[in-house]
Parts: sequence; structure tokens; C-alpha cells
Amino acid sequence: MSQTEQILSQLPGDVVGRLRSADKFWKALREDTTPIPLVVKESQEPLLSVDWDVAICGGTLGILIGAALQRRGWRVAVIERGILRGREQEWNISRKELDVFLELELLSAAELEQAIASEYNPGRVSFYQGSDFWIRDVLNIGIDPVFLLERLKAKFLEAGGQLFEKTPFDGAAIHPDGILIEVSSPRSNPSQPDLSQSAPTTSLKTRLLIDAMGHFSPIVKQARQGQKPEGVCLVVGSCARGYPQNQTGDLLVSFTPIQNQCQYFWEAFPARDGRTTYLFSYLDAHPQRPSLEFFLDEYLRLLPEYQGVELSQIDFLRVLFGFFPSYKQSPLRTPWHRILPVGDSSGTQSPVSFGGFGSMVRHLQRLTTGIDEALKGDFLSRDALEKLQPYQPNIAVTWMFQRAMSVGMEQKLAPNQINQLLTGVFQGMAQLGDDVLRPFLQDVVQFSGLSKTLLLTSLTKPGVVIPVIPQVGLTTLLDWMVHYLNLGVYSSLYPLGKIVREPLNTLPPQAQYYYHRWLDAWRYGSGGDY
Repeated sequence: MSQTEQILSQLPGDVVGRLRSADKFWKALREDTTPIPLVVKESQEPLLSVDWDVAICGGTLGILIGAALQRRGWRVAVIERGILRGREQEWNISRKELDVFLELELLSAAELEQAIASEYNPGRVSFYQGSDFWIRDVLNIGIDPVFLLERLKAKFLEAGGQLFEKTPFDGAAIHPDGILIEVSSPRSNPSQPDLSQSAPTTSLKTRLLIDAMGHFSPIVKQARQGQKPEGVCLVVGSCARGYPQNQTGDLLVSFTPIQNQCQYFWEAFPARDGRTTYLFSYLDAHPQRPSLEFFLDEYLRLLPEYQGVELSQIDFLRVLFGFFPSYKQSPLRTPWHRILPVGDSSGTQSPVSFGGFGSMVRHLQRLTTGIDEALKGDFLSRDALEKLQPYQPNIAVTWMFQRAMSVGMEQKLAPNQINQLLTGVFQGMAQLGDDVLRPFLQDVVQFSGLSKTLLLTSLTKPGVVIPVIPQVGLTTLLDWMVHYLNLGVYSSLYPLGKIVREPLNTLPPQAQYYYHRWLDAWRYGSGGDY
């Protein structure tokens, strides 16, 4: 039995089984053998009536939007294949980003404070043979998902929403006047009263279907038609006790050169019941990429050196693992009317981030307002809904960052090339100040900060910048330049768009809807929401 198997076998549940099940999925993705489901169909027959304005498939993050829309008076159903309950592992975020829960009146100030399970300062950025950079108040808040989702779930039900738990999504038929969603009936559980049991059903009729089922949603799989992701973030980690130091965090750390055609990166956060540590790497879905089990072996091999503690002293509470695909063709453009992907389903997250919670929170106000407007005007066509998930150049430019932090299977790079590049870039950002460094660490790229960083790094560290060009390739570089120029354009359009917003409020509702979506695109696409 391997060291990994020994540690996993001591944890509750069949963790080894879950790891190997995830590895089968990861292998199928690498080998391009993942089946394409057929869950969405179209019909020309009218439904004539609907029971819901919105049905949200996927409750873990879907409940955020569900609660916000229900508060605005819409008839909302949330469909969840299991029990809607947050995971034990905390979600890390910055405090300012949590204000949206107060703005949308989803939580009181007291409830928001109660949702905060841990808080630390400062956070470190460090690269092998480079300097340490310390920054405060970035990703330093640990949210308790169990408490957060329980409160949102209760408020959703109190406001009149309906929750269908233990109800897997089976398929959907799009009609001219609505969508018929097929679900598996909830399984009864007499020992645990369940509000969803009050309305057993096999179908729901709704005006709009919101897909919040994540990266591997069957709707997304069908829409992408087997497209292979251009990028993947492979992640393993744990929450454990026994570490000698647990007062500070690591936002982005590497302490090794390139190994196994991967640059290893680490994160660490103090948690309420221990210390969370992650090992992750950016790579493509090449068939020869390592398995999750191998990556977990590497994590356990390097963890003692990373945290300065013997493995025998660590008391593991939970072990985590997963992979997060990203696609250049994002946000996802579905071929159907009346379906809106949100969160990880939409692909709107940055390819250098695997934090679905943070991305959803950042866009929660924008999506709530936009969906509310779409429902009021019945703007539910494919074209109208696409405007709710617009192209954002400040996310698109991060593709080159992801590429510069990864190694192709056939590439020959200097062992410390990526570390030297990142050290140079962060030295430049630190020199330019928190106004540049802080947004970047929260996945918000702004034209001014990016331009200053590029100029300063190119002038002071040309030796680390030049090797990036052959590493990423000319096509990636030219593509990046287009997005970079668009970032500048969006940064100029957003302040102009705000000036003419009031005079345009006299336009017809449909024209206003489209203009508001363009304004949102310029704002978020330029990092103007930061």
C-alpha cells in the first residue's frame, strides 16, 4: 500500500475510491473519450403555460442567484441532485467582495460576520530563488459554506422559492414559450423531513433555465460537443492539524524548479479547524499528463519541505482533489434560446483561477440585475441571453499568463524559467504599488496596471521576458495583443458609457436592456468593477 493510500484509508468515506473515480474522468478527458450527452432538445409545440419564471439546475452556487431573484418577486425553483448543503472546506475570498450579500439584502451584517469562519493576515507571494512579497487583505477571509448556504436556502424558502433536493436533472425540451425540464422524482426519506417532498414531480415548466451545474454540466458538454479544454488546473490538497505556524497564508508560492513537465504552485490558508494547503499546476489535457493520484503522491512528498513539518506530525482531516478545465471559447455560447449558463458552467472564470465561488460572487450583482431585466422584458432569446455573459478582455488576456506558467509536454525550458519570470513580474508590480498588485491577485486585470507592469518588467528584466515568446508561441502572443488592445478600448468606453446612461433611459425597454448589457461588459471587461 502506497503512502497516499495509507493516509486516505484513515479518512472517513471511500476517499481512495473517489480519487480513482475522478482519475477515470480525468483520463477520459485527456484521451478524448468523454461521451457527449443529449439532454437538450427543441420542440415547435407551445407549452401554453408555465409554473416558474426561473428554474436553476445546480444548487450549490445556484442558490445565490436563486435567493436574489426570489427576493425580487420572481417564481424560482432550484433543482439539486443531492441535499443542498455546503462543503466542510472553507471558501477563501476578500472581505470587500462580500458586500454584495448586503447590497442584495441576502444577509444581514450580523449574518455575514457569522459566515466568516476564519481571517488571517498577511498573505505571501514567493518563487523559487526569488524574493518574498507580502500583501494584506487579499483572499484572507474563510467563508463557512455550510452556514452560508443554509442561511440562503432558508431565506429562499421563506420568500416563496421552491427547492427540489435529491432531484437529478435528466433533460430539457425548449418550446417557443418556455422550457419543459425533466427530472428524476425525489426519493423519500421519512427519517429526515424534506420540503422538496411536498411536490414530487417529473417535469417543471419554466420561462428560463439557468445552468449552474458547473464545468461538467451535461448541458455544457452537449453545447461544447466534445471540445477539448485548452487549459486545465490540476489541484490536490488537504485540511490538517499539526503545523507549527498557522497565522499567515500563501497566495502563490513555488519552491521547486520545473518537474515532470509541470511548474508546481502552492497555496496555504489558516482554517477554523486546521490549515488548508493546496498544490496546483497549469497544464493542457495531453494524454501523457499525470494522474491525480500521482499528483497527490507529489503533494505528500513535498508537503513536509513546504511547511517545515514531518508528515508523521500531520493529522489529516480532509483530502481534496480535482481538475478545472478552461476553454478559449468562453463565455460559452449555447445554441439554444431560454438557457443561461452561469458560474463555472459559463466558463467566465479566469483560466488562472479555480475559485468558482469568488467568480460567482463577483458577478452576482450584475447577473441578478440583468436576469431581472431579461425576465421583465421577456428578452430570453439566445442573442439576448448571450449579452448576460459577454466577452471580457480582462479575462481573455490572462490566457497568456496561464500559458506562460505552464510547460508543454514536448517543450524544453530552463528549469527555473517560470520562477524567474514570475519573480520579475511581481517585483515590478510591487514597485508600482498595491493599486497594481492587489487587483491582479484577485483575478482583476486592468489596462493601466497591466501596461505599467509590462513596460517596467520589459525595461528592467528583458532577460526573463524574451524567453516567454517562444514558450507561448507567436499565435498566442498575437491573440493576446488583440485582447490587450480591447482591454484598452473597454477601459475608455466604460466612463463614456456612464455619461450617456441617464439620457438613454428614455429608450424603449429592449434598447435599454442591450445598452445596459454593453455597459456591464465594458465595466467588468475592463476591471472597472474592482
